[in-house]
Amino acid sequence: MAEPGSVEEMRSRVVLGEFGVRHVHTTDFPGSYPGYTDAWDPVTFRQGFHVDVTHMDEGLLEFDLVGIDAAIANAFRRILLAEVPTMAVEKVFVYNNTSIVQDEILAHRLGLIPIQADPRLFEYRSQGDEEGTEIDTLQFQLKIKCSRNPRAAKESSDPNELYINHKVYSRHMTWVPLGNQADLFPDACFRPVHDDILIAQLRPGQEIDVLMHCVKGIGKDHAKFSPVATASYRLLPDITLLQPIEGEAAEKLKKCFSPGVIEIQDIKGKKVARVANARLDTFSREIFRHEELKNMVRLARVRNHYIFSVESTGILPPDVLVSEAIRVLMGKCQRFLDELDSVPTD
Repeated sequence: MAEPGSVEEMRSRVVLGEFGVRHVHTTDFPGSYPGYTDAWDPVTFRQGFHVDVTHMDEGLLEFDLVGIDAAIANAFRRILLAEVPTMAVEKVFVYNNTSIVQDEILAHRLGLIPIQADPRLFEYRSQGDEEGTEIDTLQFQLKIKCSRNPRAAKESSDPNELYINHKVYSRHMTWVPLGNQADLFPDACFRPVHDDILIAQLRPGQEIDVLMHCVKGIGKDHAKFSPVATASYRLLPDITLLQPIEGEAAEKLKKCFSPGVIEIQDIKGKKVARVANARLDTFSREIFRHEELKNMVRLARVRNHYIFSVESTGILPPDVLVSEAIRVLMGKCQRFLDELDSVPTD
């Protein structure tokens, strides 16, 4: 454990004080501290670096990334947001739209609907290509018309009973194979990720008839291509009790933190506070409102321990998104090395 005020605390902890944050900047580079070389070494890096998955389901992945610099962690986050490709609606051909939703607004809404299609199966569309082919384009059709329900009760005022197809949902979008896509993807089920996204509302006689072209793109070009709802990280909390806290003070301390962070133990008839799970804390700094407690606790974060949270939009599983982001980062590194090799040396 990094002792308060020690060199190790300065090197490995970001300390949250009452009026500011200390040790924010990374200082573990050669020459910063006597007795520490801090020269980058691949063996030392491999020993200290590890990834621990703490939670994973079909839409959310949480994992710990330990032993890297903030610049690399942030690059990884930005790649997840902006450089992992997906398929999204790019062109909307409006054949008929008599709804109250303008063509431009309708096209914008359609573009933001996540499409369940593996982008690795497709190529990027060539610049200036308006038609699209089976290797770079997915085609969807939305054709629906609202009519009155002849079986509706005369006294009814419920639109759900009075009208048929008066709500246009994403499930009404159907895949129309281009070229030989039906043969290329015989088992594919290209469709919107969610079936219940409301696109527009119609009244009898109104209809929408559009054709959509989905292409491969990245979030850096438009947010609709971003594969994640959120991709964020936070530093691992580190809470240290500087002295024993007992009795009513222990109860008050427990209320200053998120549930599960502090627990009360009964030791020889006394209530004694201890840190149960610092990871759960959100660092509200409520502790600094209590004069009798604020000097008994040190709030800090571990500088090189990142808790990543990746929430997918459903286009690809979050673990696949992380793998693709790693591939993109490796490609960037390789291009940089290639550029260095191409520079002439005297």
